[in-house]
Amino acid sequence: MKNISILCFLFTIVVSGQTDSKIYDIINAVSADRIESNIKTLTEFGTRNTFSDTISHTRGIGAARRWIKAEFETISKECDTCLEVFYQKDFVTKEGNSRVPHDAWIVNVLAVQKGTKYPNKYVIMSGDIDSRASNAMDFTTNAPGANDNASGMAGTLEAARVLSAYSFESSIIYVGLSGEEQGLFGGAGLAKYAKNRGWDIIGILNNDMIGNITGVDGVIDNRSFRIFSEAVPANETDRQRKMRRFYGGEVDGISRQLARYIHEKVRTYMPEMNPMMIYRLDRFGRGGHHRPFNDLGFAGIRIMEAHENYTQQHQDIRIENNIKYGDTFEHVNFKYAKKLTAVNAINLASLAWAPEAPKEVFIGGIVEANVRLKWSEVKGVKGYKIYWRDTTSPTWDHSRYTEKTAFTLEGIVIDNFFFGVSAVGENGHESVVVFPNKIWRK
Repeated sequence: MKNISILCFLFTIVVSGQTDSKIYDIINAVSADRIESNIKTLTEFGTRNTFSDTISHTRGIGAARRWIKAEFETISKECDTCLEVFYQKDFVTKEGNSRVPHDAWIVNVLAVQKGTKYPNKYVIMSGDIDSRASNAMDFTTNAPGANDNASGMAGTLEAARVLSAYSFESSIIYVGLSGEEQGLFGGAGLAKYAKNRGWDIIGILNNDMIGNITGVDGVIDNRSFRIFSEAVPANETDRQRKMRRFYGGEVDGISRQLARYIHEKVRTYMPEMNPMMIYRLDRFGRGGHHRPFNDLGFAGIRIMEAHENYTQQHQDIRIENNIKYGDTFEHVNFKYAKKLTAVNAINLASLAWAPEAPKEVFIGGIVEANVRLKWSEVKGVKGYKIYWRDTTSPTWDHSRYTEKTAFTLEGIVIDNFFFGVSAVGENGHESVVVFPNKIWRK
């Protein structure tokens, strides 16, 4: 009996500590040179303002999105048509929109890599196609948008190239979104499109500015990056909000769990990087293309550089007081963009290789000496991991592995910790942690 217990303990350590060598292969496959080339091409369209020229073959948003679509199609040919490439679009008008100079189609470019086991489950990586000058309504002035956001779009193309060499259980979407600078129109259109079609979205990784290492604050940092996530879903019910007052969960919404997942994967596979979880939907008073997905109840986060340079954002190209203004090619650090592209790629892969998460997690242990957990079974998994952490800790710091669907953490008082459960596949990959959503009463 003692030997069995030792073996179970050792197995728990192996399961909780294993890594997948394919993840390291993915990191190594990401090319800074390809990202640099893609950013250069995107800047050479002159302006990619959402309302710029759509007819020209060399200038404007139309030429840019056709090039992006062609790049996705080339990648698909190289993987035996593993990507479904198409446009998704919505029409916007001047009426009621202060940043819309004229009526136009907002066109997104999608490349969908279908999963083998969960084809209707999607994890999404997005970059923005569009750029802007100082005046968002100015759709003729040159606005190369090298970092904002050719870097995110180039990273998305590169992630598609690298990951198209693999097969995944869940589907991955690589997408270029439009209309970000005028009101997050592209993200709103795609989120609604997904909702109407019943897509089960694991999460969206929105990449907006992943190529700058020299901040306006004087800091130069090529290792740190930010993960923005909202605390709780924007569409939660009154009942959920009221329950949270008594049971906790103020920082444990689905987007925050996605942020923790990314943080943990980076710490495991890219320990040289410094992922900063920012407990905020986005930068102070600002927004990004993950927000429309959050608005409809989907998990979504923003990945971006840690130190911004505001002289290179939303600026006409000019020199004032010996300062070079403008978001130009020369300011992008391509090796840094490679690192953040790899951050996305390993998390897309890990999530797409992982099993479904438990839909229901029950917790009990009120006025008891132990914590009791049970959860809905996930078919075809190896087992589950129970996580817990101090209520003030940003990360899941303790865990236990089990192959049952119920477990008692003996001697742990429910009042002093937060808890969660993930599913573990036969391949060792884990789902996102699910915070308890039901109460288990005796």
